[in-house]
Amino acid sequence: MKRHTAHGLALAGLLVGGFPLALAAQESEINADNTPYGTTSGEFLLLGASARGAALGNAFQAIANDVSALYYNPAGISMMERPGALISTYSYVASTRYSWGGLAFPFSGGARAVGLHLGTFGFKDQPEYTVDLPDGTGGVYSVSESYLGLTYAENFSDRFSAGLTAKGVFDQLGEVSGSAFAVDFGTNFHSALNNHPIKFSFVIQNLGTNLSYSGDALNVGVPRTPAEGEDPVPSNPQPGSYRTKAFSLPTTFTVAVAYDIIAKENTRWTILADFNQPNNTKAGYVVGTEFAFPQMGGSNFNGAVRGSYSYASANADTDVPGSQLNEEAGYQGTAIGGGLSYTTESFNLGFDYAWKYMGILGSTNFFTFSIGW
Repeated sequence: MKRHTAHGLALAGLLVGGFPLALAAQESEINADNTPYGTTSGEFLLLGASARGAALGNAFQAIANDVSALYYNPAGISMMERPGALISTYSYVASTRYSWGGLAFPFSGGARAVGLHLGTFGFKDQPEYTVDLPDGTGGVYSVSESYLGLTYAENFSDRFSAGLTAKGVFDQLGEVSGSAFAVDFGTNFHSALNNHPIKFSFVIQNLGTNLSYSGDALNVGVPRTPAEGEDPVPSNPQPGSYRTKAFSLPTTFTVAVAYDIIAKENTRWTILADFNQPNNTKAGYVVGTEFAFPQMGGSNFNGAVRGSYSYASANADTDVPGSQLNEEAGYQGTAIGGGLSYTTESFNLGFDYAWKYMGILGSTNFFTFSIGW
């Protein structure tokens, strides 16, 4: 037993440590920095779907097997044992709020599943400032961003599953709006290593069309220029509009792995890691762990505690000497959380919470409620 535990811990260190080492090696080999920081739109698509996922970072993709898999890894809903619904609310920075909801339905004896999900983000009635009126125009504006997705997943064998999501993205920024179409694709391979479950996932998210904007705020009147040698005459301005640039969506490719160091009937200890490559910043990684306690004390209650650290490269490589920002940045990406659920043969109810630190932006709170039947 001790030998198996030692082997498991050694493997855990290899799995968790391998991603950061590979990332460091990659960055040391690349001299030219052509990273397109700040060149994508629809960033709300990266905010997640559940408190469990927030506490574990994108590494959760490897073990996502509930309704929130509609967001994290479409393949995961094919491993659901019963239909379910999930609602989350995220108290984000600067008094903004993100909400997510999903429904998933297994069918064909659990071999296939479909799901519908919706995410929304925004704020209301913010004071409007312009270059000409820096103290305010007296008006207000609101922002509403949302997406609607449809997912299909299938188990192709007892070890491999895949899923595909098609979604529309909608962005309302004051008096201008835009839309785009995107797909997510995910796979999950589950097997055993040293008689302990191990899972791998490959997921690409938000691969789609560019997001371009139009609306009344872009319409202008251009004064008519009189012909040379002629006196100006009263006339209506010529209708025109500002030319805008279309921005790509925040596409991310992620490879994740999860390994159960302890896999008993009433205790599970899982370690997770991922390597991710976004299209709007440098590569990053996540390391995390989850302790689960099914059927606590022989009851129908299940508990779990979780934690992770997510590294995402900043757009500045130079620290500011003596600045508190350096210390704040060091803790950014830290997340912890837990959950409690009640399960019977016919239904289950669950509640999950996550706290995530966003550096100088402060901390955020994620709440999730779920039901299955």
